[in-house]
Amino acid sequence: MATEVTVPVLGESITEATLGEWLKQPGDPVAVDEPIASLETDKVSVEVPSPVAGVMGQHAVAVGDTVQVGAMLATIDAGDGAAAAKAPEPAATATPSAPAKDESGAGYGDQPGAGTSDSPAALSPSVRRAVLEHGVDPGTVKGTGRDGRITKEDVTAAASSKPAPAAAPAPAPAAAPAASGRGEERVRMTRLRQTIAKRLKEAQNTAAMLTTFNDVDMTAVIEARAKYKDLFEKKHGVRLGFMGFFVKAATMALRDIPSVNASIDGDDIVYHDYADISVAVSSPGGLVVPVIRDADQMSVATIEKTIGDFGKRAKDGALKMDEMKGGTFTISNGGVFGSLMSTPIINPPQSAVLGLHRIEERPVAINGQVVIRPMMYLALSYDHRLIDGREAVTFLVALKNAIEDPTRILIDL
Repeated sequence: MATEVTVPVLGESITEATLGEWLKQPGDPVAVDEPIASLETDKVSVEVPSPVAGVMGQHAVAVGDTVQVGAMLATIDAGDGAAAAKAPEPAATATPSAPAKDESGAGYGDQPGAGTSDSPAALSPSVRRAVLEHGVDPGTVKGTGRDGRITKEDVTAAASSKPAPAAAPAPAPAAAPAASGRGEERVRMTRLRQTIAKRLKEAQNTAAMLTTFNDVDMTAVIEARAKYKDLFEKKHGVRLGFMGFFVKAATMALRDIPSVNASIDGDDIVYHDYADISVAVSSPGGLVVPVIRDADQMSVATIEKTIGDFGKRAKDGALKMDEMKGGTFTISNGGVFGSLMSTPIINPPQSAVLGLHRIEERPVAINGQVVIRPMMYLALSYDHRLIDGREAVTFLVALKNAIEDPTRILIDL
């Protein structure tokens, strides 16, 4: 008896996904809750677990197909995997003119001993691929696997021992490729990349976007970090970075300038009395923005732990859907990649995004003297429909003051 595996509920307002990868092939043994496929949604990749133990049945969709929530993906057959090795009885109506076919429909020709361990239906997916690649007749291969089954190595060995074919007449010379080696590769955009493109373009088309800049002297934060980083890591189990300072300073500035933490909903302005900070992190599929909930209530240590966890799980593709929802303000740190200055794009429906950049020693004038200081450019992109230039500049100045004098963060000033 076969059990259907369907597309699970993917989250609020998400009705479809793209099949990114099959993790199990037909005939593979499957345990309960073992992932059999990976789905790409608008925000994260989701693994689909098997509801029962058994043997992987037929795939109902192909990699790259768009599937709706509730649609059938595959079937799980009863058994423990051993049953998959047994070939079905040949049909009574089979004739020499109907060669056996593998799953892709490619014929092997009439095979001696159909229904035994060397029949196409009994071969594992990897062995079937090897047979097609090497052009080997599986009926002539002696199996060395369990119960005499043919292995991939058996096919490779048989292919290497085949006599070389007689030399064929030399074909007409084909047109040589261009000496420059100019090539092209066309790759379908992932669903995540499509969503990123759509949302960023939506932000450009909808918001009256403007960017204002400032710079910040990182001397005090660098000194504090150097002085306390070992004690901090020993006590909290996480390294002390710069993002903890910036997130905490941003939450304080957002409280003073509430419009930067607000959003537009139709003809209404929605003000938030909490600060859910979206932090942009890299993932294999592109930039994602998990949310630090109630960051204004967290300590620097808790913020650093949360960001570190997000970064690790983003690389592993293990971020959860709920962790990507919401957010009232975004911080994007392009400095980790070496960016000197940028104009970040708002993450709708938010009204502002803060861009951080690389720290660079530059000459600055302090008290009439030119000195070398580690400086960073800050960029605040904002929706001018909601945020005035005065408010944007005031926000950046408040952030700058807190970073240049971290004691302000400690005493909430």
